[in-house]
Amino acid sequence: MRMRKIAVSTGFVASLLAALALGTWSTASAAPQKLNGFVGPSQTISLKTANGKRLSMASRGTYLLTVTDRSDEHNFYISGPGIRKQVTTVGFTGKKTVKITLRPGKYAFVCTPHSDEMHGAFRVR
Repeated sequence: MRMRKIAVSTGFVASLLAALALGTWSTASAAPQKLNGFVGPSQTISLKTANGKRLSMASRGTYLLTVTDRSDEHNFYISGPGIRKQVTTVGFTGKKTVKITLRPGKYAFVCTPHSDEMHGAFRVR
């Protein structure tokens, strides 16, 4: 009788470990979500979800941030828990994509030369 309990317990533990390994693998292999930042040509800066909605709240995780910079007078800088990243620079126009990891907290994005007018923020839960 004692052997049977051990066999069932061992089988249960093996099944549990297999399920955990599969869950970790499928989560880790998920493609990053996408965010789109825009700066210029006038005094505008924004950050939107992949479907075009203004970003105010995001879930923690890995994202591909693509910034479209339409003015050589502006830049796009994002900061928050664990990230301080200048995506585009003054003098640059075009698109740049970076991978970022968002953790819970408050994030800000800004055009640093025009930070009084060109800024935004969002939260990560």
